[in-house]
Amino acid sequence: MAKDEAKKKSGAYGAEQISVLEGLEPVRKRPGMYIGSTGPEGLHHLIWEVVDNCFDEAMAGHADEITVIMNSDGTVSVKDNGRGIPVDIHKQYKVSALELVLTKLHAGGKFGGEGSGYKISGGLHGVGVSVVNALSEYLEARVERDGGEFVQEYKFGKPQGKVKQVGKSKNHGTTITFKPDTTIFTANEFDLKTILDHLRQQCYLTKKIKVTVVDRRLKGQNDIYTFYFEGGVASYIRHLNHTKTPKHDNIFYVSKVVDSIQVEIGLQYVDDYKETLMAFANNEYNPEGGTHVLGFRSALTRVLNNYSRTKGYIKEKDDNLSGDDVREGLACVISVKLPEPQFEGQTKAKLGNPEARGAVESVFNEAFATFLEEHPRDGEAIIGKCVLAQRARAAARAARDTVLRKGALEGLMLPGKLADCSSKDPSISELYIVEGESAGGSAKQGRDRETQAILPLRGKILNVERARLDKMLANNEVKNLVIAMGTNIGEMFDISKLRYNRIVIMTDADVDGAHIRTLLLTLFYRYFPNLITEKHIYVAQPPLYRVQMGKEIHYAFSEEERDKWVEDLKKLKEERAKAKGKKGEPIEEDVGAQDLAPEAEGEPEEGVVKVAGISIQRYKGLGEMNPEQLWETTMNPQHRVMKVVNIEDAEEADQTFDTLMGTEVASRKKFIQTHAKNANLDI
Repeated sequence: MAKDEAKKKSGAYGAEQISVLEGLEPVRKRPGMYIGSTGPEGLHHLIWEVVDNCFDEAMAGHADEITVIMNSDGTVSVKDNGRGIPVDIHKQYKVSALELVLTKLHAGGKFGGEGSGYKISGGLHGVGVSVVNALSEYLEARVERDGGEFVQEYKFGKPQGKVKQVGKSKNHGTTITFKPDTTIFTANEFDLKTILDHLRQQCYLTKKIKVTVVDRRLKGQNDIYTFYFEGGVASYIRHLNHTKTPKHDNIFYVSKVVDSIQVEIGLQYVDDYKETLMAFANNEYNPEGGTHVLGFRSALTRVLNNYSRTKGYIKEKDDNLSGDDVREGLACVISVKLPEPQFEGQTKAKLGNPEARGAVESVFNEAFATFLEEHPRDGEAIIGKCVLAQRARAAARAARDTVLRKGALEGLMLPGKLADCSSKDPSISELYIVEGESAGGSAKQGRDRETQAILPLRGKILNVERARLDKMLANNEVKNLVIAMGTNIGEMFDISKLRYNRIVIMTDADVDGAHIRTLLLTLFYRYFPNLITEKHIYVAQPPLYRVQMGKEIHYAFSEEERDKWVEDLKKLKEERAKAKGKKGEPIEEDVGAQDLAPEAEGEPEEGVVKVAGISIQRYKGLGEMNPEQLWETTMNPQHRVMKVVNIEDAEEADQTFDTLMGTEVASRKKFIQTHAKNANLDI
């Protein structure tokens, strides 16, 4: 009786309530734990997991060709010419090794140390191909090895029979064909560009490997793309800098093995103010760096300071070059391959192996010092760039200290143009950056004064893509924005002091508005990237049209939405006329942008056209809205539409900003010509 009472109190929680997910069940139950998400990123992650196995074969020296085929039936085939997954019976589990790899988590040739199938591997956790199998409605594994061709099929991770030999073959390799489970993934369309970008990057990191991508999804058409790079990361550096102006001719490159760790580094300085550094461990991108990056940076600063003093570029009385000085304008790729990589987290964002730091430091220290001695003109150009950066940084520091005084950053001397909110709680506060004094006036009157602050801009801010910090802070509009945000800038940046949780860019829906928005995004991307990655930057979406019939008012954010409201109001007008026993007005068949002409009877107000008694106003600027309209359409949290700014691909974003906002005219002209058909200009 006492036991029953105790059981009731514990909510009937006993051994029978403990469930164990066998085999691949946990993957299907919680796919996000294994592939990150069930959206587009997770869908493409299935391909990466299979391709990683192919590159592991290549890094082990057993494969030199990889093919990825997107078939018209929705399946994807990934093929390599490696050794082929073993098909013999595993002694412990009494099933084919192929079936074991496809059905057991943490099964593979990557865990046995020196005696395993791989000394170096990107797929650290060994859950790759089995996870793909679990999340596919169909999977076929085809292996060619030992003179035979073997096949096994699966549905939803369950084998449809044993491995069987279907013929003889003189070839060797593995082909995995799979179709993602549409009941699990919210996205079911593979993006060709995403696949090409990822595989191109992997090809740079594993030189002399031929990778072919075939797209068979268009009927009667096969699009074929092939990547092959002899130069490894040196070729990658050339690709990263193809739109930039190099400061020296020769690309530094070294590839060497130290204590079972292969270190490969390429670098070149360009005429730029920022650093572009890509770090990889076993072909896995490490966006947060790690020990290999620490080793590289330490050696870079030491070598350049030693060289500068030896050659007399820096005198005894001068200060040493800092880490920031030697990294300005640096484009660098670091790739290490090591037997037992230790990553921080499943995402492999940061490498943690202490031995990687020592290996990178020793290899780069010796090789880069030799490079500078053997290429004195390159060495002089590099040091000249670093010394100039040192002087500019001192000037920028002085400018920042002058402009951003302690009192200003504590809110005691906020810009006079800023209409601040009354709340001091950053989590509920918003800063609207508004184009023009007129729109700023409407926004100030229409806002929620407790949580919404308004900072109007006068004209276009400075293009910071090609400006140093001291010049940037001399621009009043930029200076006011930096002070208003409260985070400081440069090495003194502190996101914890951000005064507003949301910073909203609110510009007109025209070409000038788009230009101002781009200038602001360039500022945030180059100097406040954390605000973007932590989702503090938003773009307001004011309506393009106001559609009104009597007291019925609707706002449209596109021409299609405008036309829909016009048609709906016409029908409403007809219904009302019929209800009154009157004959309705004649209705025009199609009301598109070209048909919106003023009616003959009576001149409507400026900027307003009438169609069958329906007024349509096109908003060219925010200043055309009165405070009530601006609040209701663009600033009211209950109705407004806002886009959050994020960065899906940092490398591509960096190149796009450089192309659009940099000094290289030819690349910008080419970009505009390439994308001209996609431009939607309303001038």
